[in-house]
Amino acid sequence: MQFRIAAYGEVRDENGRVLLTRRKRAGREAGPWHLPGGVVDHGEPPKRAAGRLLAEHTGYEVVVGRPLEAVAVARRGVHTNAIVYAADVKGGPAEGVVLEHSAGETAEWVEPSRAAAEPHSPFVSAALGLADDRLAGRVDKAPQETRPVPPAKAKKGRRRRGQRFGAYGVVADVDGRILLARIAEGYPGGGTWHLPGGGVDFGESPKAAVAREIYEETGQEALVGGLLNVTSFRHRRAIGPEGYPLDWHGVRAIYSATVPDPSAAVVVEAAGGSTSESRWWDAEALDDLPLSAAVEDALQVVDLKNLAAQA
Repeated sequence: MQFRIAAYGEVRDENGRVLLTRRKRAGREAGPWHLPGGVVDHGEPPKRAAGRLLAEHTGYEVVVGRPLEAVAVARRGVHTNAIVYAADVKGGPAEGVVLEHSAGETAEWVEPSRAAAEPHSPFVSAALGLADDRLAGRVDKAPQETRPVPPAKAKKGRRRRGQRFGAYGVVADVDGRILLARIAEGYPGGGTWHLPGGGVDFGESPKAAVAREIYEETGQEALVGGLLNVTSFRHRRAIGPEGYPLDWHGVRAIYSATVPDPSAAVVVEAAGGSTSESRWWDAEALDDLPLSAAVEDALQVVDLKNLAAQA
């Protein structure tokens, strides 16, 4: 199994047309429509990658805005977690330009109805709000595939690279309490209180991953809402599970979530996992808690002290 992270841009003009790309080869039918974008480089923030890839694939200068959706596609042994960003054009070439660096690729403004009727990628389906079975994630309470584990040892003097896409929830109940999970000692950030969540498994959508992780770490049945934010970090001198050096790149998709029928939080996942305990907290208590970077990320986009009004 192979995992990768990608970033795409949803660009629309004043008439509602979408900026899409496709390949045209002599003597063959045109390929499917694609959202402009592609694979994120190691250590590259997805938002920056979206801007770079939009320019490379369309020739347009763009301003990348907020993340619209996180989607996943698994096929042929490759699982791609992708962030679709809103973007606006600042300037660029004429419509339908054939890019010199990518022979046969054109960038065109396309009516949504036309894109929907013609062959297109699953990420175009996401942008157009169309159902696509390739985007449907499992909702199982436990992973069905073994998660990738780096080798126990790296070659001497070589720092391996690791990349992980995780999905996390800002989870509230009707009283405005927030649900947090404590990271077990021995794991990065051990002892700090963290947003429930974790890595997306093979064949799983980010939203399904959030629901599963919330249950595993807290025992709560949560309703996952919209995407709040996407953040990323790079730790060049991380230490892997077996003590080997690792150049680590992580991307976090942070969702809103609610628990309509809350109960006492309890860790459900197997003993020895990364969560030592979980608990509901009143907003006033957060100032005195050691919080993880993911919680600090959430503070940038949601008012944790006013969750009751948002739940």
